[in-house]
Amino acid sequence: MPIAGVWRAGNSGTTDPDHDPYTGETLVEIPLANARDVDDAYRAAEHAQHKWAAALPQERRDVLERAAHIVEERREEIVGWLVRESGSTRVKAELELRFMHMGLFEAASYPFHVEGRVVPAAIPGKESRVYRGPAGVVGVISPWNFPLHLSNRSVAPAIAVGDAVVLKPASDTPVTGGLLLARIFEEAGLPPGVLSVVVGAGKDIGDAFVDHPVPRIISFTGSTPVGRRIAEHAGRNVKRVRLELGGNCPFIVFDDADLDLAVGAAVAGKFMHQGQICLAINRILVDAGRYTQFMDRFVERVATLKVGNPAEPDTAIGPLINRSQLDRVIGIVHDTIALGAHPVLRGEPSGLVLPPIVLADVTNDMPAAQQEIFGPVAPVLRFRDEEEAIRIANDTEYGLSSSVFTRDVERGVRVAKRIVAGMTHVNDWPVDDEANTAFGGEKASGLGRFGGEWALEEFTTDHWISVQERPHPYPI
Repeated sequence: MPIAGVWRAGNSGTTDPDHDPYTGETLVEIPLANARDVDDAYRAAEHAQHKWAAALPQERRDVLERAAHIVEERREEIVGWLVRESGSTRVKAELELRFMHMGLFEAASYPFHVEGRVVPAAIPGKESRVYRGPAGVVGVISPWNFPLHLSNRSVAPAIAVGDAVVLKPASDTPVTGGLLLARIFEEAGLPPGVLSVVVGAGKDIGDAFVDHPVPRIISFTGSTPVGRRIAEHAGRNVKRVRLELGGNCPFIVFDDADLDLAVGAAVAGKFMHQGQICLAINRILVDAGRYTQFMDRFVERVATLKVGNPAEPDTAIGPLINRSQLDRVIGIVHDTIALGAHPVLRGEPSGLVLPPIVLADVTNDMPAAQQEIFGPVAPVLRFRDEEEAIRIANDTEYGLSSSVFTRDVERGVRVAKRIVAGMTHVNDWPVDDEANTAFGGEKASGLGRFGGEWALEEFTTDHWISVQERPHPYPI
């Protein structure tokens, strides 16, 4: 792994095999990092950051643009790694690559948009300047579900504005979540030490990664329980946190919705990447008058999805990432059925591949409605009217993404504004991540926003410098 400008093994003395979740094949074995490696990476980042921040904006932009071109040139290699390491279907891998590619080009514009300002002063002869500059060193912890994109979503903006980064990818996806990204930036000309990657289990290096005195910002994408722990540690050490956490996306289908449009979006928004997406639909809410009609069309479409080898171009549902994730999803299904839900479509797992499951007659107090499933399970709920739909949608601790389907666009926007979430899409699926807009959640779904001018705010800091041009009296 690239630590402090040198590719080397970690010092933990333990090695972790990285497996293909579909075949079980060992892809690579990595000697893991320990707390000393974390310290080396952060100290080198602190040293490299000052010179990187002083680089001309054009120099930083050129690195980001070259990285984007490398991604284009090595598209098949990158897609292949995403399929093998994260269990991505080819469709999902190509979608992830597109998100990541857009993120690189968006970040390439940032070096020329880090702007300060002159603000009015209340004292005669004083000029108040506010300089904006890089925050310093950023620690990034990324997840396994969209590993390349969700690592790059923090790494690229931070590098663009002059920060240095230490990245800890998820243990299930160390290559696509970290090592591959580091190679891309290295080939693009990023100076040594500006980006280090430490691969290690959270229980072994997680606290050292967050508590280290060098990073001023910790950017984490992952589960809400882990995010809370990181926020507590960061708070004690007075660090800024950027958190994108769990979701429980409501997908509301009103009585006047275009059912064909809604069904297509529901199938894609629920089952893309086996439902292992923070933005994935977690609850499908359907007007009681259209419930049977929706279910008939939805189940018919879901039953046609090809399940199996993610490397085959027409496969829609591949493997879950690991055994514990599979067991967790199956447990949620069993518990929900035990409370009265009815499985209208259900298959048995083969290896880590779980065929799609559709649950009817789900109520919002059942486990499949209250917990983030992160698997190919679709709970479908009824509602009577607009007020009940909004109440059910908001009856969760989460507030990340959401969707509303109706032919009345103004009704859709009216309802969207009442959903407590960072993002709501009217007549579209919720799995949308555009690099130039405000991506993030409310409540237990996180803090801060990624993308566009919001990313500039997140990874920079302001410095007020005043100039007193002539003397003025002091109060004592």
